Amino acid sequence: MEAPIYSQDGKTSGKITLSESIFGVPWNADLVHEIVRLMNSNSRNAIAHTKTRGEVRGGGKKPWQQKGTGRARHGSSRSPIWVGGGVAHGPRNDKNFTRKINKKAKVRALYAILSKKFKDGEILFVDSMNITTAKSKDAKKIISSLATIKGYEKLATKPTNAAMITFDKKTEALSKSFRNFGNVSVEEFRNINPVSILNHSYLIVTNPEVSLKMLSAKIKSE
Repeated sequence: MEAPIYSQDGKTSGKITLSESIFGVPWNADLVHEIVRLMNSNSRNAIAHTKTRGEVRGGGKKPWQQKGTGRARHGSSRSPIWVGGGVAHGPRNDKNFTRKINKKAKVRALYAILSKKFKDGEILFVDSMNITTAKSKDAKKIISSLATIKGYEKLATKPTNAAMITFDKKTEALSKSFRNFGNVSVEEFRNINPVSILNHSYLIVTNPEVSLKMLSAKIKSE
């Protein structure tokens, strides 16, 4: 399995041989959905918070006597059925949304996503991006050049989540050059995960020979 490698000018500069075990895996929608759901749950921050009847101020005095009034019996004016009372089964900021993720299942999901994106023509291999000083002008020129490649025209037109650009080693100049673009994110290839890839239309892999070796080494260590 081979794929073309492009220069930052959008011209073909070579080819790379890809592993069938990473880029030739069948699509597994159920597995991918499960892993993404668990990862989103783990990244969730509990903010909404309601008070129970024991936390609402007041209500210590019994509203009226137990018997003889003809009214229903109540022990507190802070009961959930009273206006101004506590909330029953409401959201709490101390709730733990963390879920266990099987490492092998996460790796299989990552392979399935990479395989599907490669099959759909949404992974672009670039030999390098030479940016030594932080300049948005240079980054824009690279994006515009890559958008001339057939199938990747949306790189220059999609307003949000157009591409995730990965590097074998991210430098400060690269990060600062691309940070003004709201439709592009920059990350080291070893840090990619199923959610980050699915959140972008394209995945751009720079220095693919080194990056893919890093991915294999990382997965073996897990």
